[in-house]
Amino acid sequence: MSNIILIGMPASGKSTVGVILAKTLGVGFVDTDLIIQQREKRLLQDIINTDGIEKFLDCEAAAVKTLDCDNCVIATGGSVIFRSDAMEHLKKNGKIFYLDVPLPEIKKRLNNISTRGIAAKKGETVDDIFNERSTLYEKYADVILSLEGCRAEQTVEKICKHLK
Repeated sequence: MSNIILIGMPASGKSTVGVILAKTLGVGFVDTDLIIQQREKRLLQDIINTDGIEKFLDCEAAAVKTLDCDNCVIATGGSVIFRSDAMEHLKKNGKIFYLDVPLPEIKKRLNNISTRGIAAKKGETVDDIFNERSTLYEKYADVILSLEGCRAEQTVEKICKHLK
């Protein structure tokens, strides 16, 4: 099996679903946000605040391009889709699943936008981020999972059905 790559909005459940999916399949789990923090020795929000969004996106792409794993579930950061070279690397190494959670659900879950490490321009709302990113998630996805009202376990079941 090649890798299973999860993309989607912040708070769409990529990390939570990724851990459960990896346990269900008996494979490895990688969270690219954690790789960025380990490489940079700083929190995501600190990178964004200090260096700016473009530098953060470059750090994210660099971290993603270092991934050399097989048989893993990879949870990406929500902004990974802004660097085509990072997405090409992921696409070569696995199947990309877009966790498509409706905007109202994202807004309910995402209550810490200013501290969570989200690559957003000053004054950008969750609506703005969602609208800007949705088409890019769809562009790069091999599978788009509509997840309205789905819990993490239901999302895992949906992914597993696509893998059979």
